[in-house]
Amino acid sequence: MTHELRLAVVEDQPLYRQMLAGLLNTQSGMRVVAEAAGAAEARRRIKPGGADVALLDVELPDGNGVGLGVALRRADPHIGIVLLSSQDVMELLLDLPEDVRRGWSYLSKSSATSVETLLQAIRATARGEVVLDPTLVEAATVRAGSALASLSARQYEVLTLVARGLSNQGVAEQLGLSARSVENHLGAIYAALDLPPAHNSRVAAVLRLIEDTARGTAR
Repeated sequence: MTHELRLAVVEDQPLYRQMLAGLLNTQSGMRVVAEAAGAAEARRRIKPGGADVALLDVELPDGNGVGLGVALRRADPHIGIVLLSSQDVMELLLDLPEDVRRGWSYLSKSSATSVETLLQAIRATARGEVVLDPTLVEAATVRAGSALASLSARQYEVLTLVARGLSNQGVAEQLGLSARSVENHLGAIYAALDLPPAHNSRVAAVLRLIEDTARGTAR
């Protein structure tokens, strides 16, 4: 039996919160178990072990989604965090404390109107991965001289698909490759970025994508 993902939604705009919760509740294998309009209310409603993923507005009337997410994660190391914002604040993920970096994702509210993008991000975040807004990733350009600039075009393509929340199998299907080829590409990416082969290399590689790119012009 597939585990049902329990979701929490924290958003101060009532209509957007209700629409988001309503949408998620219609999805198979997902259920909204808590809603809140601000950080203080969220801390009361989202109990440790009570939710698998929390969708947090970055701008809250009594705090911000980043600080709230750190507090939720330290109370419950297994909860995933999806940040939602109308502004491009993806760099906030780079400032996360090392102990809470896994399982954080970022979507702009405009991209979150794509149901598949939102659901893909939620599922990947629940697995402990980091997902970036696909529109912002597509509009990124690699900074000259960065470690990312040493990647081949195919390696960069693989990394951007991983950053969008695709599994190795999903990347393979998207690019017409075998799963083994995707694994080999990821190994080469980790080596080029000087990342140790560990369980968090996937997360570190996606964070490096934020660090070594500037958004505005497609590669």
